[in-house]
Order: sequence, then C-alpha cells, then structure tokens
Amino acid sequence: ATFVSAARVLPFSTMAAGDGAIPALATEPRFAQQLRQRLEEARLLDARYRLQKVPGGSVALPVLEEKAAEQWLQDNVPQGLSCRLLWIQDPVPSKAASVQPPAQKLRRELRRLLVEQGESWAEELERDMPRTWQRHGDLVLLSEDSFSAALWAKLGPVLWETVASALGAQRLAKQGRVLPDKMRSPSVTLLLGHNSWVEHVDNGIRYTFDVTKCMFSPGNITEKLRVASMQCSGEVLVDLYAGIGYFTLPYLVHAAAAFAHACEWNPHALEALRRNLALNGVQDRCQIHDGDSRQLQLRDVADRVNLGLIPSSEEGWPVACRVLKKSTGGVLHIHHNVEARPLPPVLKNEQRLPEESSSEQEDEEHHGSEEMESGVREVLAARIRPEWWSWAETAAVRIRGLLTELHSQPWQTHILHIEAVKSYAPHVHHIVLDLECRPTPPT
Repeated sequence: ATFVSAARVLPFSTMAAGDGAIPALATEPRFAQQLRQRLEEARLLDARYRLQKVPGGSVALPVLEEKAAEQWLQDNVPQGLSCRLLWIQDPVPSKAASVQPPAQKLRRELRRLLVEQGESWAEELERDMPRTWQRHGDLVLLSEDSFSAALWAKLGPVLWETVASALGAQRLAKQGRVLPDKMRSPSVTLLLGHNSWVEHVDNGIRYTFDVTKCMFSPGNITEKLRVASMQCSGEVLVDLYAGIGYFTLPYLVHAAAAFAHACEWNPHALEALRRNLALNGVQDRCQIHDGDSRQLQLRDVADRVNLGLIPSSEEGWPVACRVLKKSTGGVLHIHHNVEARPLPPVLKNEQRLPEESSSEQEDEEHHGSEEMESGVREVLAARIRPEWWSWAETAAVRIRGLLTELHSQPWQTHILHIEAVKSYAPHVHHIVLDLECRPTPPT
C-alpha cells in the first residue's frame, strides 16, 4: 500500500466531520493491503484520499461513510486483524482524485452524498446526471435536462453545494427553456450564490452579463472566430441584433472595423453591451441604438451589416438594404435556420449543382464573370446541403429586388460564402449567408 505520514487524528467518538476531518479505519501496516482490498470489495474505500500513517505506527484507510464502516467493522473484520475507527484531519488527496475528469468526480461525490443521506444510487439517477455544462468564471451553468428526478429535491441545499464543489465552482445555476417572447429571454435559476453577473473570455474578448437575464451561446464560437479573421479596416458595421455584443465586439476588436452601430431592444442585453464595450476599450467606436431595429432611422452608412437573428432575420432585410451605402453597397451576413433532409452516405461527397449556362451573345467580359461565379458556386456546392443553397439563392433574389425597388436602379447580389454554424435541432442547421450587394454600374 502507498501511504504518507504526518496525519493528525482524532478519536472516533469526537465526531469531528464538521472540522474538515474524514472517517478512516486504522490497522497495522502488515494488514493494510488486505484491509484495502476488503474495503474496495465492499465499496467503502474513499479513493479521494491516500492511505496515511497515524501516531502509534498504524495505517489509516479513508472510508466513504462512518456509519456503514462501523457496521462493516462489526460484521466483516477477520480474527487477528486489529482495526479501529478514527477521524483524519487534513487528509491528503490521492493522485487519482487530482486528475479525475470532472464528470467522474461529480458522479463519485453524488454517490457518496446519497450514501450519507441513507439513499441508494439508481439507474434513473445515472441518466439524470449532467453530461455537459457551461463554465463562466466561478459559475457553472447546468443543462436543462439534468437533476430532474424527485430524489434530488429531497437532498436540499447540500446537493448544490456538493455539485459546485465537485466541479470547482463557487456559484451554480441551471438552464430552463427559452421563454417564447420576442427577446428569446433565458429561463435560468440561480441555485447557489447571490450574484448572477458573470464574465466570460472568448478569443481574447471579455463579455460580462447577467446569466439569468441574457444568453451566451458557446455554439457560435466558430462564427465569432470567422468574424474576427475578416479584414474590415476602415469599414462601418451595422449590427441589427447586437445582444451583449457577440459579433459587434469581434468586428471592432479583431476585424478592425472603423465604427459600429449596434442595435438592441432588450434592456438587460443593453446594459451588458455597454459594459462590454467599455471592458474591451472600444466604446468610442460604437453607437448604441436602443429599440426595435425595424424602426432604425439610419440610411446609407454601412459597408457591412450583421443580421445575427435565428430562426430568421428576414424582418430585418429591408432595414439592412436601407443602411447599406447607396453608392458602393456592401456585404450582408444573414443568419438563418434551414431544414435539410439527411443525405445518403454515398451522396455526402458527391454534392454538385449544375452550372448556369450563358448565352452565346454575351460579351467576353460578362461571360468570364459568369464562368468565375459558376466556379465559386461549384466549390461551395461541394460542401453544402442543397437546401442551404436553395435558400441562399432565394434570399439573394429577394434582397436584389428590395435594393432595386429602394434605389430605383438595378442592383446585383452574389453569394460569397455559406457557413454552417451549428445544428439547431434534428435536421435543422444554423447557417450564415455572406451576400455581396452592389449597384449595377451604368452602361
């Protein structure tokens, strides 16, 4: 057996568990390995801590629950094996415990808690364990589908204290269903702690928000990284659905946009947005527009418009067209949820869309541009679902019509890129269309 020395012990009768002590069975060193094996078989050995020498030369083996250990000691210790119960103060964590995955540590701690409360572990509880969670500083946000079994409620506050300790958190909250209001407000319950404001760092950008009032989607990280990699030097951005600054901040901090107009109507998100602009030192390069972005009075200012609203940002398309610069146009980044049927495996790498044919009467320059566009379409089509492309073409036609009507002159729209952000639901994908919009040069 591996053990360490210098353990401080108290007699078992003092019941010193509240002082940070743990129960243990002490025996002579020559019996330590035999006792360890028997405790492991009885599932009483507490693997969180190492075996320790105690005064008098004995070795103490940590156990999970003192009452169960006391009963086991009466019924199972063989003759000749001297053994006694005691408390170890300042126990030394085992090497295994120090590198144990959080989910495994959480399961072990909950099983220990149930034993202490006189309850039994069940398959229902195993299924009810959280598989994922979000971490925001010292606060852990649990998933909606965890800890729903009735037994958990019986444990009271000690349950959340145990969960937080196992996950290395000071505060704990649990997600609920997104409320069916226009702001898609979160339904989050603070389980442990009093302050619900958190700070999250993404790609060097600091975000602070009230976790019970605002949502933070880690699934959008790939799109935020893509935005951060764009070259927007000298450009003016209009973000029609800014939230707490999910995309406004990457445009300003990393993509070097010259100025941003951030539109938001949720008062909780607005408060967080103001704090986040200041936290990242870009408040002087952003104007906040408080209210419904459909009523935005800006016109003819934007080189780039972000429409980061799902399931659809279509109500914002007329506004996006109005804010684009009339003389040069710009790029729209349109978020949308698109339903797509699952592809047969043999077709997953064979997606192609037919090239558009061009008339023999077209001049050479126009014919060349059509060939280039067809090439881009073919490359894109090789990696996207047909339903994504179909929706993108429909959106491009609709926006071309809006721009032509708005300015009383023809406009062109070109699909630059279609980005898959994440799966939103079975067979429903959150995608982003990068759509270039330019006035048609006079002939």
